[in-house]
Amino acid sequence: MRRLSFSGFLKRTYFRFTGYSYTNLGRLFLRLFIGIMLMQFGIRQIAHFDQVHELFPSVFGMDSETSLIIMICIEVICSFFIMIGFLTRVMIIPPFFAMLVAEYYLLHDHVTEATYLIDWHQQGYLPIMFLGVYFFLILVGPGKISVDYFLSLHIIHSENKSEGELEEV
Repeated sequence: MRRLSFSGFLKRTYFRFTGYSYTNLGRLFLRLFIGIMLMQFGIRQIAHFDQVHELFPSVFGMDSETSLIIMICIEVICSFFIMIGFLTRVMIIPPFFAMLVAEYYLLHDHVTEATYLIDWHQQGYLPIMFLGVYFFLILVGPGKISVDYFLSLHIIHSENKSEGELEEV
């Protein structure tokens, strides 16, 4: 019988909590979280379309209704694809630019007051939070719990290549 020492217990516990990495599960969680967060904006805008389209800014020379429809499509369709991990890096690009535009319009509305006086609970920080998460997902990719990964496995196996080549992609 193996004797359990307190220091051995501490070492094993430490390595369990710090040594193991759940990066693929973490990427799945982040994709689901950010997808649900953005999708709920699109669903709310669909539900209150009559009130929202009057207040929505016109962007790039389009009227406010067309801008809102495009934003709803970005919020719902791209979020769904990000959540399932299909064409993830491509599907991040439209909401990334939408958040850049949203940040511009939010800060543009606060031009009269100094932007450094915007509190953390005001809307100006929300697009920046999305931008940070999208940038992170563009860098690290969707992970192994995604449609992208399974399609890549299928393509590699159909070409009789090893999974080691997938790691290089």
